[in-house]
Amino acid sequence: MSESILMALIGGALIGLSASALLMLVGRVSGICGIVDGLLARWTSETHWRASFVAGLLAGGALLMLLAPEVIQEPATRSLPLVAGAGVLVGVGTRLANGCTSGHGVCGLSRLSMRSLMATLSFMATGFLTATAIGFFSGGA
Repeated sequence: MSESILMALIGGALIGLSASALLMLVGRVSGICGIVDGLLARWTSETHWRASFVAGLLAGGALLMLLAPEVIQEPATRSLPLVAGAGVLVGVGTRLANGCTSGHGVCGLSRLSMRSLMATLSFMATGFLTATAIGFFSGGA
């Protein structure tokens, strides 16, 4: 088994473990968009665990950059307006679907939610089509 496949398996297992732990320990679904949205809204009794969760995400990324900087790839060369527009579309889509890839794709599918299956199929198909269109119109970049 190649090292990249092993790392992907370990990463996937850690994502599943953390999502399960949050559901079992806090009783909340690990939807990153909802967690951050709730963190930015106002101070509530849930602010502490939300802030801890986001801090853990940031710390994990920082630790990965320190321990294995070679796995962090340079972003594709795209213009700032294109990247900003893509970000806006992702945000709008997230709000329309009442969730995000982590909430629907990881947590919802594991709970056999039909709504999450439809949302995941929708955003995956849109992502494939968008990537294909960008590659086609930019000369195969």
